[in-house]
Amino acid sequence: MGNPLQLLLISIVIYLVGAILPPLVSRSERQVIRLSAIASMVGGIFGLLASAPILMGADMMTFAVDGPFSFAHFIVRLDGLAAFMVMVISLLVVVTSLYSLSYAEEYLGKGARYMGLFMNLFIASMVALVVMDNAFYFLVFFEMMSLASYFLVITEQDDEAVSAGLLYFLIAHAGSVLIMIAFFILYKESGSMDFDSFRQANLSAPEASAVFLLAFFGFGAKAGMIPLHGWLPRAHPAAPSHASALMSGVMVKIGIFGIIKVGIDILGATSAWWGLVVLAFGAVSAVLGVMYALAEHDIKKLLAYHTVENIGIILMGVGVGMIGIATQHPVLAVVGILGGLYHLLNHAVFKGLLFLGAGSVMYRVHTKDMELMGGLAKLMPYTAITFLIGTMAISALPPLNGFVSEWFTYQALFTMSHEGSFIMRIAGPVAIVMLAITGALAALCFVKVYGISFAGAARSEKAANATEVPLPMILAMVLLALLCIALGVGAPLVSPVIANISAQLTGQAAMPVASGSLVFPGSSPQTVLSTPLIALLLIGFLTLPLLIYSIFKSQRLRHRHGGNPWACGYGYDGQMAVSAGGFTQPLRTMFAPLYRLRKTLDPSPVMSRAMQSTIRGATRAEPWWEEKVVLPIARAVLWSGKRIQWLQHGDFRLYCLYVVIALTVLMLVTVM
Repeated sequence: MGNPLQLLLISIVIYLVGAILPPLVSRSERQVIRLSAIASMVGGIFGLLASAPILMGADMMTFAVDGPFSFAHFIVRLDGLAAFMVMVISLLVVVTSLYSLSYAEEYLGKGARYMGLFMNLFIASMVALVVMDNAFYFLVFFEMMSLASYFLVITEQDDEAVSAGLLYFLIAHAGSVLIMIAFFILYKESGSMDFDSFRQANLSAPEASAVFLLAFFGFGAKAGMIPLHGWLPRAHPAAPSHASALMSGVMVKIGIFGIIKVGIDILGATSAWWGLVVLAFGAVSAVLGVMYALAEHDIKKLLAYHTVENIGIILMGVGVGMIGIATQHPVLAVVGILGGLYHLLNHAVFKGLLFLGAGSVMYRVHTKDMELMGGLAKLMPYTAITFLIGTMAISALPPLNGFVSEWFTYQALFTMSHEGSFIMRIAGPVAIVMLAITGALAALCFVKVYGISFAGAARSEKAANATEVPLPMILAMVLLALLCIALGVGAPLVSPVIANISAQLTGQAAMPVASGSLVFPGSSPQTVLSTPLIALLLIGFLTLPLLIYSIFKSQRLRHRHGGNPWACGYGYDGQMAVSAGGFTQPLRTMFAPLYRLRKTLDPSPVMSRAMQSTIRGATRAEPWWEEKVVLPIARAVLWSGKRIQWLQHGDFRLYCLYVVIALTVLMLVTVM
C-alpha cells in the first residue's frame, strides 16, 4: 500500500496541482471544472489510502525537518486522531468531487473557473492542518482554510453572499485570535511552538484553564456552537452545495478537532469542570440548533442550523469523555469520546448527503424555498430516496448511522448519571433529557422537510416540471446513502476502530465495545445493541405487509384514477395544503422566547454595528488626521526647506567649508 506519509504527501500535492494547473492549461471553463474535480477526487483516494493503515492499528508516524525560523519546525504527526480526520475529509472530498462534475456547471460564467482552485486549496489546507504538530504551521494552515472557504462563500457575488462572507471572515478571525493567545501562553511556558513541547509544559491550574477556555471558544467559533454560530446559517447557504457539504461535513469538525487536540491531547483534560463546560454548551447548541431549524423555510439554512444541532451532540460526547478522563473513569472516558468521534463521522456522511440532495433540488427547481417545491418524489425518485435515507439518519432512526453514535452518547450519559459525583449525577440526566428533546424535534423537522419538499402536489411551475439530476450527482448521493446504512448496520466493525482511537486519546488500554453482531458500552456492558438484527427485523416488517398486500389486493385497484385530494366535501384549493410555516407554527408560538433568544445570542448584529462604527470613526478621523497632523508637517517641511535654501549658493568653496566643519564636529565628538 505504501508509506502512509508518502501517500499523504502525494494527496496534498495532487490537491495543489488541481488548484493551480487546470486554469492555466485550459481556456474552457467546463474543462477546468472537470480537471479540478478529478484532481480532488484522486487526492481524496490517496488520503483514504494514507489513513487506512493507521486506523487499522499501525503505529503513529512522524516526520520532522527544521524550518526557516527556530520556532517553526515542520513536524507532521499521523496518529490515530489525525488519520481519522484525514479519512473523514478524504471520504467526503471523493463524493463531493464526483458530484461537482455535473453540479458545478450551474456556475458557468459565474466564477466556476476559479471555484476548483479555492476548493482544492481549501481541502489541502484542512488535510495539512490536522497532521501538523507545530503551532506556527497549524495557524498558517488554519488561516489558509478560512481564507479559501471565504472565497467559496462569496462565489455568487451578490449582496447576501458578500455579507455572509464578511461575517464568516470576522468571526473566524476573532476565533483565530483566541487560539493564537492560547498558543502564545503555551509557547511562553514551554519555549517552543512544537505541540510535543506543549504536552510537556508545566502549567499552573489557572494557566491551563485559561488556555483551555481560549482554545474552546476560539475553536468553538469555527465549529459553530451557540452562541458563536451566527456566521454558519448565512455562510453555508451562500456557498455552492458541494462546498456547503464540505464546510458543514468537515470544516466545522476542525473546530471539534481543535478542542480535542488542546483540551485532551495537549492539556490532558485535568479538570472535570472543563468537560462540564463542553457538555453544557453542547446540550444548549443541540436543543436550540434544532429549534431554530424548525422555523426555517430555506432548505439550506435549515440544514445549516442542523449542523449547529449536531455539533452540539458531538460536543456532548466529547464533554462526557473529558469528565471521564479528569475523574479517572476509563469507561466514561472511552465511551464518551467514542460517541463524539462516531457522530463526527456520521454527521459528515448524512449531512453531506442532505446538502447534496438540497443542491440537486435547487439544480432543478432553482430555489431554496421549500414553499415552492413539493411533488418532487415522483419526478426525482433517486434524489428523493437518498434524501429520505439522509433524513432518517440525521433523525437517529435505527439501524442507520446516526442512531448508533447517539446510542453510544446516551450510554456514556447513563454511565455518568449513576457512577459520578453529585454534579455529574445532576448533569447526566439533564443532558439525557436535552438529547432526547433534540432527537424528537429533529424527527419532526425532517418530516416537515421531506413532506413539504418531496410529497404532495407541486407548489410552483418549476417544481411541476422538474426532472432527475445527471448521473454523477445521483452516484454521489447513492454512495453517501449506502454509507449511512453501512456505518449503522456495520457498527460492530466500525466501533472497535473508533474505540481504539478514543483509548489512545484518553490514555486507556484498548476496551472491547463489540462482539460478533453486538455492540456495547465498555468492558462491563449493561445493555447491548445489534444493528444487523434490527435491520433484518425492519426489512421483515416492511416486506411482509407488502407481500400480503400484493397477494390479496383486489382487481378493482387497477381502475383507480388520480384526482384532487379529499377536502371534506369542499372544492380542493392549493392553499389547503400544509405549508412549511403552518407545520411549525404551534412550536414557534409555544417557544417564542427561545426564538427571540436567537437574535440575542447571535453576535453578528453586534459585530455589524461595530464594523459600521469603525467605518464612521475612520471617516471622521481621516480628515482630522490630514488637517491636524499631515498638513502641518508638510507645511513645516516646506517652510524649513525655504529657510535653509540660502545654504546652497552654488559656490564650490562654500561646500568645501561645510565639509571641513562637518569633519571637525565629528572629530570633536569622537574625542569627547
